[in-house]
Amino acid sequence: MERADAVAGLAAAAGGGLVGQHVDASLEASVIAPVQVFNAKGQSPFVLACDHASNRIPEPYGDLGLTSHQRLMHIAWDPGALAVALRLVDLLDAPLVASTVSRLVIDCNREESAPDLIPLLSERTEIPGNFEIDAAERQRRITQYHTPFHNALEALLGRRKQAGMETVLVTVHSFTPVYKDVQRPWPIGLIHPRDEGFTRALSDALKADDPGLNVGWNEPYSALNGVTYTLEHHSDRRGFAATMIEIRNNEILEPDGVASWAARLARCLETARGALGKAAA
Repeated sequence: MERADAVAGLAAAAGGGLVGQHVDASLEASVIAPVQVFNAKGQSPFVLACDHASNRIPEPYGDLGLTSHQRLMHIAWDPGALAVALRLVDLLDAPLVASTVSRLVIDCNREESAPDLIPLLSERTEIPGNFEIDAAERQRRITQYHTPFHNALEALLGRRKQAGMETVLVTVHSFTPVYKDVQRPWPIGLIHPRDEGFTRALSDALKADDPGLNVGWNEPYSALNGVTYTLEHHSDRRGFAATMIEIRNNEILEPDGVASWAARLARCLETARGALGKAAA
């Protein structure tokens, strides 16, 4: 599939607008895969992953009992994250692996055994379509949507390791400015896997790039919240450097914000890589 077609299938507005997807359900089985890989042969040391890229609810699940407004909310996806990741693909020549399914159907950034793998409640919103999920349906969603995403990322990382390519895994997310009435002041937060070296270097690079920038460390989440499955499952096991980037979504809902943050991240990711290389030398 050509990249332009793939982007159109993933989101009606890849420029970062809070717009849902409009896809003919009759085409879904043959056209929309559960995972999309962009620029698989990219030569950048950075590999991007976006496990909350889409708010798409596959046709068998209807609307999960939610309104159209609720399906556009952050509970269904990470608004702006895919747009930033796609811009980074171009700026860095990086490959990107993106889920095409809403985290309300299944959350690709959770362990298969996690209680919120298929959420019944997201923030303060109940998900009626998930209330009576039996073991067979849970396994069906894992098989159809969760496993393909992680298999695609694992295969890409495996090919790069076999080829001897330097690899830094970067997962791209967004978060809400307010969560349960609590303000979140950081425009960007960084979360590290077990080895915090690259994330520390990226934090330093961001602060050097803009000394006034409020960079959250393990904010607004940490590994203790169970939100680092993709990061740790693929980086710690293979020994890759890695980081998880969380951008406050009101920063990246418009094209200018997407472009600005992508450019800043491209600069700072390269700076962090260089700093680690010098330290190792």
